[in-house]
Amino acid sequence: MRFGEVLKTKVSEGKEKHVPVIELQKCAECGEDVVITIVGKETPHPNTIEHHIKWIQLYGLKKDNQLLHLGTFGLGPAYTAPEVTAHLKTTELKTIFALAYCNIHGVWENSLEI
Repeated sequence: MRFGEVLKTKVSEGKEKHVPVIELQKCAECGEDVVITIVGKETPHPNTIEHHIKWIQLYGLKKDNQLLHLGTFGLGPAYTAPEVTAHLKTTELKTIFALAYCNIHGVWENSLEI
């Protein structure tokens, strides 16, 4: 089995929202692109010790198809919301990928073509 076969997408989504929502905005102060990734944007994901989002990872696919790891953001239960913000230079990127790990339901993915 390959790792990609265990990733879950919007097709697998139930009442609890796990798929990371990716938004791209411009920073008013620095002019860089800002990627905001939120798990459970419309319906909040549970955030308890028993059930929470443990981490969010961002990847970028360059125009030459080279995959870059852009960051890993660790999250804890109860006190942290599953939302991360990253300032990125996106001029060479064509796609941004986000992975989110729920300690009960596994790894969920989404992507945004730029």
